[in-house]
Amino acid sequence: MRVQNLNLTVPAVNLNVYKFFCLVGILTVVAGFFLAPVRIWSNLLLVSFSLIALGLSGLLFIAIQYATSAGWCVVFRRVAEAMTALIPIGGIGIIAILILHPSIYPWYSDPAFHGTEHLGFKQHWLSLPFFIGRAIFYIITWTLFSRAIIRNSRLQDEDASPLRTKSNVRLSAFFIVVFALTFWLASFDWIMSLEPKWFSTMFGVYNFAGMFQSGLAVIIILVVWLKEKGPFQGLVTGEHLHDLGKLLFAFSTFWMYIWFCQYMLIWYANIPEEAVYFTKRMHGAWKPLMFLNLFLNWVVPFFALLSSRTKRNPIIITRVAIAVLVGRWLDLYLMIFPSSFSKEPVAGFWEAGLILGTIGLAFMMIKRKLDTAPIIPTSDPYLSESIHHHQ
Repeated sequence: MRVQNLNLTVPAVNLNVYKFFCLVGILTVVAGFFLAPVRIWSNLLLVSFSLIALGLSGLLFIAIQYATSAGWCVVFRRVAEAMTALIPIGGIGIIAILILHPSIYPWYSDPAFHGTEHLGFKQHWLSLPFFIGRAIFYIITWTLFSRAIIRNSRLQDEDASPLRTKSNVRLSAFFIVVFALTFWLASFDWIMSLEPKWFSTMFGVYNFAGMFQSGLAVIIILVVWLKEKGPFQGLVTGEHLHDLGKLLFAFSTFWMYIWFCQYMLIWYANIPEEAVYFTKRMHGAWKPLMFLNLFLNWVVPFFALLSSRTKRNPIIITRVAIAVLVGRWLDLYLMIFPSSFSKEPVAGFWEAGLILGTIGLAFMMIKRKLDTAPIIPTSDPYLSESIHHHQ
């Protein structure tokens, strides 16, 4: 069903600010290679993993809606589609780290690691050629799925064929299964192996919760922006924001549940090789950051979004989404930096420069993707249902 008389253009944006942010990021990386190489590589890992996670969260959001035949979000689905542009960008960063600076991982830089007899299968899993090969496979697989699903969505604008939706339902169901396995392994490879003698079977689920939570935050920010700027005005209502707010509330609580389960089981068992991860992060200057992490990722969204009124309020829900994104950066910082860089927290020019560069690059890539197609999928069979959501 094609809906007529819709504003299908993305609002014009002055990109000079975001280009400046990108320039700051580039200059920070170049200078950091000479002045603070270890610190820069740690930041690049954080940035690259963040970009991949945001891109995957957009693709997973789309796949879940197709697989469940959910129509409520069709009107703003192109926002999630645009986020998938971040997958190959983050992937390039990951591959660059693995090829140019694999010594960020102790299992590569420490010769004694591979001489430890009790590691067994882990020694073979953490061999560099196999490690890089898996990373390339993950990134190519995710990119191919995103292009196939989005291609059907864009072609449907032209031919209005409902078969495009049916094809995407099948692709989405398959992707969800593939995603569950590959992202779980990628989290183990790229983040958990920074401490190769520590392990947690819940680590992949924990990263999934943080990934999807931050992805929902970005979707909320972009949807509110497009609602205020025109294309979604009168189409995206308080009911849409309410449902997005419920999802953000739910996944914030899910993230907290997984965090507590992982911490509680390790604390209760008190096995030295398991407890070392939290022991390092629960002492000294890291301890306040651990509590701030819990505050931003759970306390803020939980209490701010308890009320239906606040979920429908564009200003409040946007501020909560920003807090969640800051919390996600801090969460990854706590996963990466105590293992790869420093015994004490560090934050300064290098981190600020990379954050600005990431914001600039992410917005420009998403904006560019949004400009390649009508902002609303006018021929989607569920569009009318989405526009009249809860009416």
